[in-house]
Formats: sequence, C-alpha cells, structure tokens
Amino acid sequence: MQNLLPDVPPTLLPENAAAAAALEKALASPEDIAALKAVAADNPTYSAAWGRLAEWAYGEGDQVTAYAFARTGYHRGLDQLRRNGWRGHGPVPWSHPANQGFLRCLNVLALAAAAIGEADEAARCAQFLRDSDPSAADALTG
Repeated sequence: MQNLLPDVPPTLLPENAAAAAALEKALASPEDIAALKAVAADNPTYSAAWGRLAEWAYGEGDQVTAYAFARTGYHRGLDQLRRNGWRGHGPVPWSHPANQGFLRCLNVLALAAAAIGEADEAARCAQFLRDSDPSAADALTG
C-alpha cells in the first residue's frame, strides 16, 4: 500500500549559543558539579544542562535525583518542541545539536524510571526516544 499521508517534518529546536558555551565550559571540569548546576540555574529552559545533570546523577547512583533532573529537562524540552511546531509525533533528529539535550533527558528518564520501578514510564520513554530518532537511542544506549 502507498502511504497517502504526508511525512511529518523533523522538529529542530533553536540554538542557544550562550547556554551551549556555558555548558561546554562546565563540562570541561567534570568534577565541578556546581558549575553544571549553575548553567541549569542560569538557563532553566535549556534541556541540555538538565540532561547532563541527569546523566551525572545517574552515574553517581542517585536514580531519584537523576529522575528529577531528567523530568525537568524533558518538560522544558516538550515546551520548546511544541513552540517549534511539534504536534506530539514526528522526528526529533539527534543530528541537530539543539535537540540533543531533550533526547538526553528522555534517555535518562527511561533509565531512572526503570531503576525506581516505574516500568510503564521506562518503556514509554524508551519508545519515545526511539520514535524521535533511532540514532539517538543507539548513541545514548549503545
């Protein structure tokens, strides 16, 4: 059968050069978690900072904090996706750097949800990540 519905165009979030530069600087000193927290505090709508905080907390074995950071970045990212034309489905390409923060949050949200026993949430988030861009799931989950 031929698909008669048009493909949904990919959603590309706008770049935030100042926040990205601050995040890069903070990531240059991985032991300085306060610098990473400062980026999130100074740029609360910037999902990439929340995603990196979530990854850090998850790596430290603090699944509840990872879940909270990831959930914050996820919701901030959803707000931005909607403002940029996303209607609840369609590609969110990993190849676009500004999308990567949201996708990182989605990945850690799936991992942390599984770790705290929220199996349905974990499965939903993992599927959402794969539906957004299979290459994001591959890059983030190995």
